[in-house]
Amino acid sequence: MCNTILASITIIYKYSRKVSYCETFHVYLHNNTMKVHLIKKQTIEDYIKKNAQSKTSFEIWFSILKRANWTEPNEIILTFNKADILGTGTERVVFNIGGNKYRMICSYHFGNKRVHLFVKWIGTHAEYTKLCNEKKQYEINAY
Repeated sequence: MCNTILASITIIYKYSRKVSYCETFHVYLHNNTMKVHLIKKQTIEDYIKKNAQSKTSFEIWFSILKRANWTEPNEIILTFNKADILGTGTERVVFNIGGNKYRMICSYHFGNKRVHLFVKWIGTHAEYTKLCNEKKQYEINAY
């Protein structure tokens, strides 16, 4: 695995004059690059239509994902350092989006030429906490 940082992006989310949140993302360049194929982007766009305040946060996430090159699941975390792999063998990741205001669960599959990322669930941090309390984060398939 060749982990040469191609770009680093730091985003500061300003919630009020006293509260802000900073997040850094890294985009890597590899010898054997595999671009990410997002399935279904429309699901996220529909969520944005219903939750207009989430638009900027998801646009940032999209712009980082477009540049991502992953060869293994660990590199998802290297790109989105606030993301978490959900359990061993689930092939699921939860993304913290918008300074941890939103959560999105996706399943992933590393193919021969591309990484396929399937949107399974999107919601707020509070909704995700409720989902976890009910132990549904490993199996939910809302889309």
